[in-house]
Amino acid sequence: MQFNLIADADWWEDYGGCGAGALARETVELSRRLGPASKHTENDVQIFHDATPPAFWRARAPDPHGLHERGARAYMGCVHLVLRSIHRMPTGKLHIVPLGGLGEFGMNCMAVRWGDDIIVIDGGLMFPEAELLGVDIVVPDISYLTENRQRVKGIILTHGHEDHIGALPWILSELNVPVWGTEFTLAYVEDKLEEHGLLDDADLREIRAGEGFKIGPFTINPIQVTHSLVDCVALAVHTPLGVIIHTGDFKVDPTPTDNRLFDLHAFAEYGKTGVLALFQDSTNVERKGYTPSERAVRRKFDEVFAHTKRRLFISCFSSSIHRIKLAVEMAWQHGRKVAFAGRSMNNSAEIAEDLGYIEIPEGLLIHPGEMKNFPPEKVCVLISGTQGEPMSALSRAAVDNHKHAKIEKGDTVMLSSRIIPGNEKAIYRMIDHLFRREAHVIYDDGSSPPVHVSGHASQEELKLIINLVKPKYFIPIHGEYRQLKLHAEMAAAMRGSVGNVMLIESGDILEFDELGARKAGRVNVGRVCIDSGSRTDVVEDLIVKDRRHLSEDGIVLPIIAINKLTGKVETSPEIVTRGFSPGEDGFVDGARQIVMQTLDASSAEEKADYGVIKEKIRADLKRYVSKQTQKRPLIMPVILEI
Repeated sequence: MQFNLIADADWWEDYGGCGAGALARETVELSRRLGPASKHTENDVQIFHDATPPAFWRARAPDPHGLHERGARAYMGCVHLVLRSIHRMPTGKLHIVPLGGLGEFGMNCMAVRWGDDIIVIDGGLMFPEAELLGVDIVVPDISYLTENRQRVKGIILTHGHEDHIGALPWILSELNVPVWGTEFTLAYVEDKLEEHGLLDDADLREIRAGEGFKIGPFTINPIQVTHSLVDCVALAVHTPLGVIIHTGDFKVDPTPTDNRLFDLHAFAEYGKTGVLALFQDSTNVERKGYTPSERAVRRKFDEVFAHTKRRLFISCFSSSIHRIKLAVEMAWQHGRKVAFAGRSMNNSAEIAEDLGYIEIPEGLLIHPGEMKNFPPEKVCVLISGTQGEPMSALSRAAVDNHKHAKIEKGDTVMLSSRIIPGNEKAIYRMIDHLFRREAHVIYDDGSSPPVHVSGHASQEELKLIINLVKPKYFIPIHGEYRQLKLHAEMAAAMRGSVGNVMLIESGDILEFDELGARKAGRVNVGRVCIDSGSRTDVVEDLIVKDRRHLSEDGIVLPIIAINKLTGKVETSPEIVTRGFSPGEDGFVDGARQIVMQTLDASSAEEKADYGVIKEKIRADLKRYVSKQTQKRPLIMPVILEI
């Protein structure tokens, strides 16, 4: 148990009188010399309480015979006896710094720091929102890590989803540190790093659930959890101040398809020995009850396979190995050949087969180009593109633009995935195209049996883990702010299982020491926008702003031809517009006149300085356009030397 010596001295001070105040002051002074807090065994505390009260009462009594002084010596002697057996607590500070994923979906990345050692949990990306025009992916700003690059000892991955590993190429190009992950997770990482030319220099280290490993002052114990992906772990990080548990993404699936059970026992054992802090996934906190097992979709799959008369196209997340395995098993049972369409689907299936997560019977798998050689009722195609991505295999097949996957009248297309917020328009547009091709389309419409189940824990599973762990501090992670807030409120209501609830966002520094936990400032965080999937094509905020400006108001190009020798304007300025409607009320003629007036009012010296004259034209034309149209197009004067 924890026993704070200063607090005990304050208690004596409160009861004051005679020598008690002096005793308290001496004790405080002694405790300050030894450190602000100490760790006692229950036996030490029992000795302390058994031995000191008589001395205390003697010290409070009138002191005609010197009992006061003798009582003080007796009390201090007891204190010294106890202090000899003290195992002193560390006096450092533990910092938890989320660099992404708290207050947003994706970009999950968290730094854990003790002294001069930092470990990083996950390094994910986020797919761009609609207003980030031309941006392909978004990764977290890791300036906190680059500023402390000598202290970063490694990155530990909970699982292989893009929102947890997608930023690794950008992180490792800045920080070449070891990466720990499970076998399947590292297989995904290898593919990603090879694509960016970073695999040869990468230091990848495999971990297994239940086998702890040490990084500096931290000992990390991976705990087996279940999720929509295989080989996922939570992380129990042993720090000098206590154990913190990071759940990663999880749900408590009692019947996983790979038979690797969620290790509830490990969580319960940590609950018995004491957990400093629990960081728990908030994604599904708004859902009541329990998340169905992955096996719940089997009934729907069986039903669809039994009733489909022609080709069956199944689209799921390429990382949903459980779902791919189920589809392969069903195809085998119903006498259908299997073809994989789409690069990500092929890669995932290949990795899963190599590592033994999927067994494809001999002769079952065919190349997509061979589909036409088999009767339609004997073919099942696993195709990528559940979210309506423009260049995905399913999106191209929906508009009859795929080399091999031809969707025809009477074919069945099953979308075994959820609709990610923000992708609704693209997905329903793709579904419309499929209906135009007279295909039968099955998607997640809330009916039962379900065509898709979530990989994240619902409320009752979240409560189960909290009840098992009984953390001193609870911190919700992985979700938008409303979800973090709801999760914090749910945990705060569990008074018997949770000590304190801390609600933090990306960039907040959560500080732990022997006196407790608190927010201790912020670090610089944000998003880095990437074009074209390249590590070097970083899109600055100003560029995104210009793109948005162009998309909303268009561009106006006043083109002026100037004689290089005389400095005179050779012809009337030409006004070119793109994405901007000038109307039919003489706007263009008026714009020409404004440009000419600006040139006429400028000196020969100003006309000779193209930078100055361009800025004058831009400013005058901006005022004119704004007054005439109440719009603010991008104005870029162009000067041609003749």
